[in-house]
Amino acid sequence: MTVAAKTGNEAMAEAMRQINPDVVAAYPITPATEIAMIFAQFVADGLVDTEFVAVESEHSAMSACVGAAAAGARAMTATSSQGLALMYEILPIASALRLPIVMPEVNRALSGPINIHCDHSDTMAARDFGWIHIFSENAQEAYDNVLQAVKIAEDKSVKLPVMVTTDGFIISHCMDKIEMLDDRVAKDYIGDYKPEYSLLDVDNPITIGSLDLQDYYFEHKYAVADAMRKSKDVIAEVGRDFGRRFGREHGLFEGYKLEDAEVAIVALGSTAGTARVVVDTLREKKINAGLLKLRVFRPFPHEEIARVLSSIRAVAVMDRSDSLSSAGGPVFTEIRSALFDLPTKPKLTDYIYGLGGRDISTAEIEKVYNDLMEISKTGQIKNLFNYIGVRGL
Repeated sequence: MTVAAKTGNEAMAEAMRQINPDVVAAYPITPATEIAMIFAQFVADGLVDTEFVAVESEHSAMSACVGAAAAGARAMTATSSQGLALMYEILPIASALRLPIVMPEVNRALSGPINIHCDHSDTMAARDFGWIHIFSENAQEAYDNVLQAVKIAEDKSVKLPVMVTTDGFIISHCMDKIEMLDDRVAKDYIGDYKPEYSLLDVDNPITIGSLDLQDYYFEHKYAVADAMRKSKDVIAEVGRDFGRRFGREHGLFEGYKLEDAEVAIVALGSTAGTARVVVDTLREKKINAGLLKLRVFRPFPHEEIARVLSSIRAVAVMDRSDSLSSAGGPVFTEIRSALFDLPTKPKLTDYIYGLGGRDISTAEIEKVYNDLMEISKTGQIKNLFNYIGVRGL
């Protein structure tokens, strides 16, 4: 192991260097630009064997990755916000073709208005495109998750693309201490890629990108859905194996002091780290607070989450994006659905926060816990949908 100080972008770029993909196609966009920039320097310095394709747009970047992966290459890219949105046309094609592309994605607000800071609207808008979604709390998890993403994506029962996210600027540009695997260890862990099919195999021709109407479209989409269901066990096992090998196990989610919790919040990304501080503070005040940090959003671990949250009296879901549906944020609707059939379930509320990079403070999170304690005592929810830190509210 090597201990180093790295930003989230540097950590992801270092993971890409150790993966040494065959092809990286990328177009710069803040705050993900550094990932491709740093990796391009690795290419220029001869540290990797990668063919780096500097394309004219993010749409082209994903298209190039699809072409490379279909030809049997291990392909990667990186993007954020409007760049991810420009890829939307191609994202479901990558999953439909069962191509194990891995993409670091730096969470940033979608325009408009124009904004370059963190929320989860870009990732959440892509939640139904057949990509596995893994969220990172810090730079260490970003590094670990990118390495694991390759193993997950290339598993024969999965063969789906994976995006690994970090929170823009909060993680992407902030320095953190991380433990990196030695290059040889990382290479052995990743292993060689042996694609089952390749467009370049003229002796065994395949069809890619054909017209698929009423006759077989449904079956092919079902295959993607089935692979997503199967991926849950693969993700969990890859995480356990990573823990056995390197001492850092990663599950579908992580519970923090949930065993005896009366109230809890559900959070993704960097907010989970802030919430831990609040949990510890409340525990010192003899308040049984807990945290569920959701790491994997697709596939959504609904059964496992339902089991963990079933005994808690009141739960708040922290959504760093708004579905604009008037029925809560995207994480809230998933959690609510997961709990629906439970005979006894927690009182559930939703908190939209941090849009456009607005800070979430420990005081604001503590207020959420105080609201939950009131709900726990009275059994009454005053406001099902809440917004934190909006002027005039």
